[in-house]
Amino acid sequence: MIGADAIIKCLEEEGVSTVFGYPGVAICPFFNSILDSDIKTVLIRTEQNAAHAASGVARMTGRPGVCAVTSGPGATNVITGIATAFADSIPLICITGQVNSELLGSDVFQEADITGAVESFVKYSYLVKNVNDIPRVFREAFYIANTGRKGPVLIDIPIDIQNATIKNFHYPEEVNLRTYKPTVKGHAVQIKKVIRELEKAKRPIICAGGGVLLSEAEEELRAFAEEHRIPVVSTMMGIGVMPTEHPLYYGMVGNNGKAYANRAMNESDLLIMVGARVADRAVSQPDLITRNKVLVHIDVDPAEIGKNAGPSIPLVGDAKHIFLDFQKEEFSCDHGEWLTTLNEYRSTMEKKRTPNPDFVDPAAFITRLSEKMQEDGIYVADVGQNQIWSCGYHIVKKGKFLTSGGMGTMGYSIPAAMGAKTAAMDKQVIAVCGDGSFQMSMMELATIRQHRIPVKIIVLKNNYLGMVREYQHYTYKDHYSVVDLSGSPDLEKLSAAYDIPYLRLNNMEHVDEVLDNFLAEDNTMLLECLIDPMDLVK
Repeated sequence: MIGADAIIKCLEEEGVSTVFGYPGVAICPFFNSILDSDIKTVLIRTEQNAAHAASGVARMTGRPGVCAVTSGPGATNVITGIATAFADSIPLICITGQVNSELLGSDVFQEADITGAVESFVKYSYLVKNVNDIPRVFREAFYIANTGRKGPVLIDIPIDIQNATIKNFHYPEEVNLRTYKPTVKGHAVQIKKVIRELEKAKRPIICAGGGVLLSEAEEELRAFAEEHRIPVVSTMMGIGVMPTEHPLYYGMVGNNGKAYANRAMNESDLLIMVGARVADRAVSQPDLITRNKVLVHIDVDPAEIGKNAGPSIPLVGDAKHIFLDFQKEEFSCDHGEWLTTLNEYRSTMEKKRTPNPDFVDPAAFITRLSEKMQEDGIYVADVGQNQIWSCGYHIVKKGKFLTSGGMGTMGYSIPAAMGAKTAAMDKQVIAVCGDGSFQMSMMELATIRQHRIPVKIIVLKNNYLGMVREYQHYTYKDHYSVVDLSGSPDLEKLSAAYDIPYLRLNNMEHVDEVLDNFLAEDNTMLLECLIDPMDLVK
């Protein structure tokens, strides 16, 4: 058995079923050995999207997604995908080929110091220098990626190590890392402090972040909120913790969130932030969430607690364990008056849009799409105006909402949807993007076609980089610079080139008919929706 065979054996031991990648000489031993395995390989068309696709798998399965690329430009191209996963705490295993060990540091063809390059946005990285270390390295990598605060781990493997003979393959049953002991259980004293504050509070609220979804604590948080009638808001990455139309859910907070959600959080006297970084998009003024209120910050990563806002009660641990412990505590509280106030805010503060009838209204379209989607359908939003409209108007029922939150990476939706569909072929998966973000990943139509991945794609087309144009509209008084997308391809002809069925929606007149046809198609289909170029999300 050579090192490449050992890598495949490690992936099999971890239950990996799919690897997204792009080969090159430095990773060829790996891709040669995988032919003797049942692990499926998917050839993506640019390396960044291999990481996005692996992210889609991770977010569907709760286990690390895997991608593999070659050295040099292959490794550097995948960096943006790694950074995207790191920002949203998505577990990935990124395997990169590397030049011969003896040539490291000599600037040979396609050599790049990838472990050094990704240092600031991986949870950990390895440069394998001994073939016998492969089983230990992979066992540790999967453990690190998927415990504590989850994230990407990079494993860089020189080609000579992949070709070297491994003496005895033994995959470790346990991992014992002296310097890595993530806290899972919340401190009992801190838990009781939170409960005491809940008993006293008149206006409590829970703000759920992406960490709740990563710890699979949706049911526990929901049950706790329902039992004690505690209202819930979410960050962008926390969308889906509560069904959108749940009576206790008051929407997304932040500079692109619901006005009544932000008001609810600001006027609360007890704010429980769970699995959220208190980052600028969700909380633009951190001092507001500490003023005149008790702030409880729950996070599995102690480094996040107090980083952006000083909590009254810090509570380190996994959200699922903590909410299970909360449910064991007996206490009573009455927030009826608070809920009445919040319901009034929700009914009176919803923004009224005045869409142009000559175009598709993206807000109404996304709501109509949501109503027609399967209950457990997967909605993958890209970045830009399409993302903000999706956050505001998509209705999550029993499905998932995937997007790039922390990094805001354009081009995310199509490859992430490919990964999500690969991991859950029985679920409806729809990627929604703008014409700018679509062109960052449209090469993956070839991957979709080659590997028969039936992802549905919606392009909201306005011929602009809409989010930047909107910023320039407000900031520079319509003095637009480098946002005009003239020269974009004819999507009908592009779809035909890839043998993908195509539909166009010009306005809202035939929206039901077009959506019914779009959703009835079992295979991949592209729907182009023409949006008013001057439409605004605010």
